[in-house]
Amino acid sequence: MLYSLLRPLLFRFDAETAHEQTLAMLDQAHKLRLSALTCQSAARKPVQAMGLTFPNAVGLAAGLDKNGAHIDALAALGFGFIEIGTVTPRPQPGNPKPRLFRLPEHQAIINRMGFNNLGVDTLLDNVRRCKFQGVLGINIGKNAATPIENAADDYLACLDKVYAYASYVAVNISSPNTKNLRQLQEGDELGRLLAQLKQRQQALADKHGRHVPLALKIAPDLDDDQVIAIARLLTEHRIDGVIATNTTLSREAVAGHPLADQAGGLSGAPVKDRSTTVIRKLAKELDGALPIIGVGGILSGRDAVEKLDAGASLVQVYSGLIYRGPALVAECANAIAARAKP
Repeated sequence: MLYSLLRPLLFRFDAETAHEQTLAMLDQAHKLRLSALTCQSAARKPVQAMGLTFPNAVGLAAGLDKNGAHIDALAALGFGFIEIGTVTPRPQPGNPKPRLFRLPEHQAIINRMGFNNLGVDTLLDNVRRCKFQGVLGINIGKNAATPIENAADDYLACLDKVYAYASYVAVNISSPNTKNLRQLQEGDELGRLLAQLKQRQQALADKHGRHVPLALKIAPDLDDDQVIAIARLLTEHRIDGVIATNTTLSREAVAGHPLADQAGGLSGAPVKDRSTTVIRKLAKELDGALPIIGVGGILSGRDAVEKLDAGASLVQVYSGLIYRGPALVAECANAIAARAKP
């Protein structure tokens, strides 16, 4: 209710300014212990996945809290897990503004942020200061200035630093806003990257005395053969999970909109079916070998259940929060809990 009153005001600002103001308001509400006024109670229905216990199946997708500066306030909204980032080894400003656009008629967002973040060291300072004790994913990427042939160096550098602080680490090779990044999804390059990540994960597990799962985040713009090849490599390299999917480059669902030609990834309602199709194909190919985190176009409890019906074990939301507000978290968690009942 409260967000429905605030949204028209927030939508008067450009999207990136509104994003920053919303996070500031959430921080203040949490500080004043008013978070309960912004959302309903989310059903507790624990989920076991990647060797972790999630209090409920609904998580926050990466991108909303890139620097891990708002973890406690976001966790108070009822999420079963929080994913922060994408973070890179070195700070970088991202792409020039404006770089974030709303398409309200389609309940969609176009972004070309470009992994803007303050660097992994700042993110870890924020993680150390937060009080959150739940499941925390840290999403890692490569710096824009790093040549694509050296991308593994950036992923390994981030993995080394975040390993001790993460419940799981998400490897983002599917953002459309870093040049050539998506070519890392191709067979040979992906195989080499996964092999290096797995080897480093094993060394870090020995060093820290605990196994931190790795999850690969993939794009929705993959054909069946590419999905099959990725599923095979995930299984071959014993990766712990897969996040499906990132934003799409397709504009078919928003054709004719004045902003449709803006460069960047499209998220929100238009990516829902595309994401679900990839999840369904992945689930068939993986056959339970590893869990799928479903993300893309979840704007209702029904959408969340659809992802689970397609084969996901967990879901994440982001763009839906912009249009529905914090109430979406409880709606999704409660719908999933009701689905599980006999």
